[in-house]
Amino acid sequence: MARIAIIGPGAIGGIMAAWLQRTGANEVTLCARRPLARLTVDTPGAVIDFVPTVWTDPRQAQPVDWVLIATKAYDAEPTGRWLEGLTAKGASVAVLQNGVEHRERFAPYIPAGRILPVVVELPAERLDPTHIRQRGRARLIVADGPLGQAFASLFAGTEIDIALSPDFTSAAWVKLCFNCAGVVNGIVMQPAGVMNDEGIAEASRNLVRECIAVGRAEGAVLGDDLPDTVVAKYRLQPPDSLNSLHADRLAGRPTEIDARNGVIVRLGRKHGIPTPCNQMAIALLQALSEPKV
Repeated sequence: MARIAIIGPGAIGGIMAAWLQRTGANEVTLCARRPLARLTVDTPGAVIDFVPTVWTDPRQAQPVDWVLIATKAYDAEPTGRWLEGLTAKGASVAVLQNGVEHRERFAPYIPAGRILPVVVELPAERLDPTHIRQRGRARLIVADGPLGQAFASLFAGTEIDIALSPDFTSAAWVKLCFNCAGVVNGIVMQPAGVMNDEGIAEASRNLVRECIAVGRAEGAVLGDDLPDTVVAKYRLQPPDSLNSLHADRLAGRPTEIDARNGVIVRLGRKHGIPTPCNQMAIALLQALSEPKV
């Protein structure tokens, strides 16, 4: 039986916990800020309701076999406090976060060779602290290799698809192209249906075009048709679905703007690639998110 700790029982972490514990082959513990008496996950095919084991203090942490990090990208420092105890016997760490800097965020806490970046494709939302809605099938992408294969084995018997990619860099940048366009929703505070407006769609395509240029400089293989593909995927979503930038602004939480758009600007400067659309989007979102005086 694999001992698994999941740091961050939000929408993604909660769904991972629900499916992993359901197999009966895993011992799952949630690492959270506060107690959680029950967790209910509405999946497309079933309702998974269970009483989780929860640790609320890093001092409670015991060594496990795997750690799954599902916190926000900006929470690396508080997340890192859990890792010393959880990885004391050599646990591998899967990072299920947005962006393309999974290893860089956690290199101060654990050797890079034990870190497995994960691309998450999972439409989901947390309705309240104990109730999560999984809107569609989950797909996780990891690099093909011994660590990725071991991670995939944890999900045997679940309805979560694991893709072993021979080119993880490209897969991560494809996801970033999709994520960077979502800043438009966060700015205008409208759900996915707003992408049916052609002006909004073209603004999103321009964000993606900059992401493609920077991603190619970082070694990713990205097609010229990706801007249209991103817009088409947004248009196929339920019109009322929210991305995390929009949801975080609604809830008054910090956003992952740096992991989703800031990284494009930073790496663009590194390669001498202009990124004016992403720069403007960041400035607008930050100004709109700051408390009014």
